[in-house]
Amino acid sequence: MITTFVTSYGYLAVFCGTLFEGEIILIAAGFAAQRGFLAWPAVIAVAIVGAALGDQLAFLGGRRYGNRLIERFPRVLGHQARILGLLERYDVLCIVAFRFLYGLRIAGPFILGTSRVPLGRFSVVNILSVSVWTVVVVSIGRLFGVAFEALLGDLKEIEEGLIVAILLVGVGIVLGRRILAKKTPNGRERGDP
Repeated sequence: MITTFVTSYGYLAVFCGTLFEGEIILIAAGFAAQRGFLAWPAVIAVAIVGAALGDQLAFLGGRRYGNRLIERFPRVLGHQARILGLLERYDVLCIVAFRFLYGLRIAGPFILGTSRVPLGRFSVVNILSVSVWTVVVVSIGRLFGVAFEALLGDLKEIEEGLIVAILLVGVGIVLGRRILAKKTPNGRERGDP
């Protein structure tokens, strides 16, 4: 069943997954490519398009709606000039860095969109950064596939379960981080008395 899903919807899943954060789906896609369910070059191409498109949309969203959103948060408004100055001074470094920092892939381009960083510069540097990130993350998935083959021999009998396990671990990590992010330093939920 999972094999059918991966072979039928794998590239669509890669595209949709990379519009947002993307690591988990890319690692799973790299593993599936190693096992022969997906073509490695196609995974790379689809992931680059999905990730770059997601970043462009976030950047343009920041360009259009960012300042209105920032005005709603007075604490942020007080630091806006300093933050935007740093973003504009080190724009190329920021464009590259947000791609590799977990949790900043959507916020980074959105915030950069509120600055005076030119769209053309953002687009070119972002596509280069996305390309490197995609190859690295998909290669990690492929290395997992190679390692599992070396450790377990022929995976034919357990590969469906292995793909499910990789996806479940990834979802667990994402959910765990979100739950922990909602906790205050004393361990209570935000808004609790």
